[in-house]
Amino acid sequence: MLLDLSPDQEFFRETTARFLAAHAPVDELRRMRHDAVGFDRDYWKRGAELGWTSLLVAEAHGGGSISGEGVVDLTLIAHEFGNAAAPGPFVPTNLVASALSATNTRLDVVEGLIAGTSIASWCDEVGSISVDGSDIVIHGTHRPAESATEAEHFLVTGGTDDGLSQVLVPRDADGLTIEPLHTVDLTRRFSSVRFDEVRVPADAVVGEIGAAAEQVERQRHLAVAMLNAESVGAMQRSFDMTVEWAFDRYTFGRPLASYQALKHRFADMKSWLEAAHAISDAATAAVHARDAGGPELVSAAKAYIGQFGPELTHECIQLHGGIGLTFEHDVHLFHRRVILNSALFGTPAEHRQRVASIFEESVLE
Repeated sequence: MLLDLSPDQEFFRETTARFLAAHAPVDELRRMRHDAVGFDRDYWKRGAELGWTSLLVAEAHGGGSISGEGVVDLTLIAHEFGNAAAPGPFVPTNLVASALSATNTRLDVVEGLIAGTSIASWCDEVGSISVDGSDIVIHGTHRPAESATEAEHFLVTGGTDDGLSQVLVPRDADGLTIEPLHTVDLTRRFSSVRFDEVRVPADAVVGEIGAAAEQVERQRHLAVAMLNAESVGAMQRSFDMTVEWAFDRYTFGRPLASYQALKHRFADMKSWLEAAHAISDAATAAVHARDAGGPELVSAAKAYIGQFGPELTHECIQLHGGIGLTFEHDVHLFHRRVILNSALFGTPAEHRQRVASIFEESVLE
C-alpha cells in the first residue's frame, strides 16, 4: 500500500476492509466454494454503492475518484480484495466500465455497472471481428473470462483487417456459449466463452473499428495494476497470519519465531513483501499518470510479484507445519489467489520478455 494516503483515501480503504470483513469472512468463502456464482448479487450491489465500480469512469458519466487519482484509489480496493480473498467481478467490471466511459459508448450500460445492478466481463484476444454489411461478426474463443456466467455484457477484443477492435456483446446474442472452468481459486469463477459467428449491430462497436490498440493496451495495464495490488494484499495477509502463528506456537518452551533458522526465512519473506509493495505502488502511479515508462514498470511489477508472491505464500504454508497443509486452515485461500493472479494477463515469464523487448527497443532507438 502507498505509505502516504490522504484521510479520504484511508477512510475509503478502511470502509472497504470493514465491509469485506463483515460480508466476506472466511466462513462465508468456504460456504460459497461450491456455488456456481461465487458471490451474492446484493453483496456486489452494496459494494458498488461504496464506490468500487466508479473510480475509472468520468465524472460526466456518473463516476469519479476519491483523490483525483482513480487508478491509485482502485488499487486500494484491490489490495483489500486480496487481503480478504474476496469474491466478486471487481477486475472485469472496472475494466469494461473504464473502456465504455473512455470511448463515450453505451453510457446506459456504464450506469448499470456503476450501480452494481449489472455485470460485465472482458474477453481479450478473441479470434476475429469482421464487418458484414451493417453487422459486426465475431468468431473465436476466450478463456478464462471472469464472472462470465453472471455477466450481462461482454467486451470483446479481436483483430480486424485494420487492427484491433472492440465490441460490446449482450449475453443473449445468438452463437454465444459459456462453459464454466475449474481453477485453483475457490472464491472467483471463470469460464470459456465461445463466439460462433455472433452478429451484433454496428453501434455495438466500442470506439472505432481497427482503432482500439491504444485503449486495449490501457485496459491491460489497468488489469495488471489491479492484480498486482490484489496479490500484494494476499501476500500481506499470509505473512501476518504466519508471523502471528510463529509467536503463538511454542516448542521446547520458546516461540517458533525465536529460532534463528526461522528468522532467516521470515527476513527473506519480509524483503519480498516490501519490494512487492514498492514496485506495485510505483507501477500504479505510472499507469495513472500514463507515464512513458509505465508499460515497462507494470510488466516488471507483474513479473516480480508473479514470481515471489507464490513463493511467499508457499513458505507461509510450510512454516505453519502440518496444519498449514490442511484444507481447514485459511492460509491456502490466499495462496490460491496469488497463484491464479500470477497467470492472468500474462505470466511472469511473458512479462519479463516484455521488459526485455522494451529495453531492446530503447537501445535500438
